[in-house]
Amino acid sequence: MNAERLLQHYEQIADAPDVVARLRQFILDLAVRGKLVPQDSKDEPASELLKQVAAEKARLVKAGDLRKPREISDGNEIVEPWLIPSNWQWARLDAVGAVVGGGTPSATDASNFAPPGEGVPWLTPADLGGYPDLYISRGSRDLSERGLKASSATIMPKGTILFTSRAPIGYVAIAANPISTNQGFKSIVPYVADCSNFIATAMKAFAPQIDAKAPGTTFKEVSGKIVAGIPFPLPPLAEQHRIVAKVDELMALCDELEAARTERETKRDRLAAASLARLNTSDPETFRDDARFALDALPTLTARPDQIKQLRQTILNLAVRGKLVPQDPADEPAVELLKRVQLRKPRGRKPTPRIDSRDAPYDVPTTWIWVSLEQLVICGPQNGISPRPTTREDAPKAITLTATTSGKFNPAYYKRVEGKFPPESDFWLSEGDLLFQRGNTLEYVGMAAIYEGPPHTYLFPDLIIKVRVSDDVDLSYVHLASISPSGRRYLTENASGAQATMPKINQTTLLSLPIPLPPLTEQHRIVAKVDELMALCDQLESSLTSADKTRKKLLDALLAEALAPVDAVALQEAAE
Repeated sequence: MNAERLLQHYEQIADAPDVVARLRQFILDLAVRGKLVPQDSKDEPASELLKQVAAEKARLVKAGDLRKPREISDGNEIVEPWLIPSNWQWARLDAVGAVVGGGTPSATDASNFAPPGEGVPWLTPADLGGYPDLYISRGSRDLSERGLKASSATIMPKGTILFTSRAPIGYVAIAANPISTNQGFKSIVPYVADCSNFIATAMKAFAPQIDAKAPGTTFKEVSGKIVAGIPFPLPPLAEQHRIVAKVDELMALCDELEAARTERETKRDRLAAASLARLNTSDPETFRDDARFALDALPTLTARPDQIKQLRQTILNLAVRGKLVPQDPADEPAVELLKRVQLRKPRGRKPTPRIDSRDAPYDVPTTWIWVSLEQLVICGPQNGISPRPTTREDAPKAITLTATTSGKFNPAYYKRVEGKFPPESDFWLSEGDLLFQRGNTLEYVGMAAIYEGPPHTYLFPDLIIKVRVSDDVDLSYVHLASISPSGRRYLTENASGAQATMPKINQTTLLSLPIPLPPLTEQHRIVAKVDELMALCDQLESSLTSADKTRKKLLDALLAEALAPVDAVALQEAAE
């Protein structure tokens, strides 16, 4: 084990997303490969231990303390997955312990069960979910004697390794006393009790591979035959004890690393939040310096690209509150702009009253006014179509919700649909259409995007509402106001069926969306500043993502080197 190299680069990998979990698995992998503790030539070799195991197995069967295990070998020799020390021995798992299943009596008969402590201890996989200890004495309920007899559950001795074989695969514990399980376990009763802790350690190491190879998709389960046939690397008994002690020691260190990482992340989150709060209370005159401070500080304060989302939301929040760019007293007030918009609205559209300042979500600069989206719309709202999908390559394209989920139109997401639509049909999207998701999860319902693409190329679906706003306002500003924190909050809070899987907004709700409207020239300045800052966010997000990939690559190389030495040049490249 090249621990020196791992420690040399630890500071570079400490922020890898799953570093502690990977280190825990690494320790287990070393343990079952004979690379965790030195071998001792004085140890009795595992070949002798196997003889003791076989003799004890025969004795238990003869004495009636153990039912003769079912022979489930397929007759093939063991395929050795890796090299092990010369004094170790490969064996099938069922050669070192009996593989035992479980059972469940009828749940409709309450007399089959007993409160914990009043019957036969009995476990289900759920009892091990989140269970922090190695040893377990019983689950959330016991079996009654009646329930035990009415099921295939078996009482297994203290020291049995309890391994969940479904829902999910891979929980491991050791019985602290005689115990039984349901059919969600394939437990191992060791023939030599002193092997119990090492077998448990090995099963933890094997769990990810067992789960990966288990049949099934939505409900995976591993059979007793598969568990019994697992190639098992058996060390001398004395070395087993040293390995288990070293694993315990190193797992305790991992606990400390995890706690330190959590504390570090908590402090970083607080500092990042304080940096963003400084932006939210910033003076427009000093905003540029404050924004630069936040953008410069965040790479130090976070190693997670997802936190950049908070910065993006802060920028949008400032933009629609008049805090992103300074106001210019020479700008035409928004109230005059609105008059012009109303005068040029198509005939037949009913005039919409202004939002009373007393009902406004928050205060805005004196040159701004609050309006509803309806006051800016000149066409729409219009719901899309619900045609049948088709595999015909010459059929029309209709965008899917995913095309607008990010807030920016993505033409890659569409499906072919049946139907004929003339060029003049309003169901074709045109440059400048503003699209809102009428239905989606609560996180995305009401999300908006501007259609940027050629005409007569894409249709839009029934779960999207299309509007067009007046050319007298900046479409990009109306869009960013719609996806700002206040805009998103209004639409999600007014979606119907907010607790369902797909809440929806209707056209009335959409047209009532409050928009803080600045003077037109300020709208242009705001959009330009948002574009500039979002580009910086993109750069920062890209650098963090790249750093994550570099950390992962280095971690992979370091762990691989310890298990199977790799090219030193490749390792050096990963570290640079």
